[in-house]
Amino acid sequence: MSMLLLIHLLLLSMLFTFSSAKLSPEPGICYGQLGNDLPPPQKSLELIKTLKAKRVKIYDTSPQILQALRNTNIEVSIMVPNQLISNIAKDQTFSNQWIQNNVVPFYPKTLIRYILVGNEVISTTNNQTWSNLLPAMRNIEHSLGIIGIHNIKIGTPHAMDVLKTSFPPSKGEFRNDISDQVLKPMLEFLSKSESFFFLDVYPFFAWSSDPKNINLDYALFKSKYIRFTDPGTGLVYNNLFDQMIDAVYFAINRLGYPNVPIFIAETGWPNSGDSNQIGANINNAATYNRNFIKKVTKKPTIGTPLRPGVVLQSFLFSLFNENQKPGPGTERHFGLFYPNGKMIYDIDLSGKKSKHKKSRVPKNNSRRKRWCVVARGVNVTSVAKALSYACSQGNGTCDLIQPGKKCYRPNSVLWDASYAFSSYWAQFKKIGGTCYFNGLATQTSKDPSKCFCFLLCFEICHFFSQLLV
Repeated sequence: MSMLLLIHLLLLSMLFTFSSAKLSPEPGICYGQLGNDLPPPQKSLELIKTLKAKRVKIYDTSPQILQALRNTNIEVSIMVPNQLISNIAKDQTFSNQWIQNNVVPFYPKTLIRYILVGNEVISTTNNQTWSNLLPAMRNIEHSLGIIGIHNIKIGTPHAMDVLKTSFPPSKGEFRNDISDQVLKPMLEFLSKSESFFFLDVYPFFAWSSDPKNINLDYALFKSKYIRFTDPGTGLVYNNLFDQMIDAVYFAINRLGYPNVPIFIAETGWPNSGDSNQIGANINNAATYNRNFIKKVTKKPTIGTPLRPGVVLQSFLFSLFNENQKPGPGTERHFGLFYPNGKMIYDIDLSGKKSKHKKSRVPKNNSRRKRWCVVARGVNVTSVAKALSYACSQGNGTCDLIQPGKKCYRPNSVLWDASYAFSSYWAQFKKIGGTCYFNGLATQTSKDPSKCFCFLLCFEICHFFSQLLV
């Protein structure tokens, strides 16, 4: 990239800084509902207010939630389900009716400000739906215009996999199969309607896919000395998030629409996960989310190296741990609250709280003795599978419970699993290994070897005494 073009882009960013001065930098909160133990909307609203959230994103048009948000001055983002995109794209009357059913009964007392047409459509649906995405967005905009609503922005959230190249950021480029056919005309629409390119950005997944080459502190906004200089532009990066955002900005620029700003539709860090998902723990989640809030709310506005001083509007994911979300364990552990309403770690979205209660975040280097053992009432068959997994990890994780070894005890899956879980945790806790095992394990401060001392030798008790957290 030539220095002249870089200067041109930086001048554009100065214009964006001026035009975005009125935008609110405080993150909003994503309010997902994929749980069978979540509190009712009114109770959830009370929790949202404790976070000092100024905007909320929901993944449908729940009448109960939209009703609860009336007269709160909280901006709301609603969503068209993926399965309705084709119908809305092909039938203006269907689109009009959708607006009549889902917007008119609540607006303007409920401050609906964004309508997102689908969710990660390019990542989760077939290419026939891709071709219907922009026509659906146009029809929704037209339906709003028919009834005289002109201050609701239309968009659609994208995942980072819309890029075919993301490193270094200056090489950022959209995939060939969507660049000209899908995204270029969409960017034209977003530019004319002064809307946003909504983007889901998760440094956790980028880091966890390559933890050997990506420093964890760099992903958590903690890197004081780690710097990456983009060889194409000379721009200097000190965190993974900015790299990811600017890669998309460069891709947008390549299609000729540098005036379209990015809106972070989702970002966050999991507070737990499956046993093989390193780095997914409360401490890292609190660190990432707190540092993200500091970044986007800092005054004067920081922006990114390519767009310095530009406000990044955003939604943090998510309000609750949602126990019915599909996929790996991390998917069910992005919440700021447990479903019972207890805050998982101390946080607020305003950016004004400079100190947080440290007691809410377990310290990984705590000196208190802890072990990882099988939880009560679990399925033995599931435990056996988790035992097999734990024994396949690390260096000699289960050597001492093999036949003929010191800690061998025949026909005892639960004993073997408690040993293996503790052994695994002792080896991997410093790099983010968790005592979870898909809900089969729990932490204890009681030495588990004492429960079996009538059967086990002194060497086993001594071994457990070394497995401290």
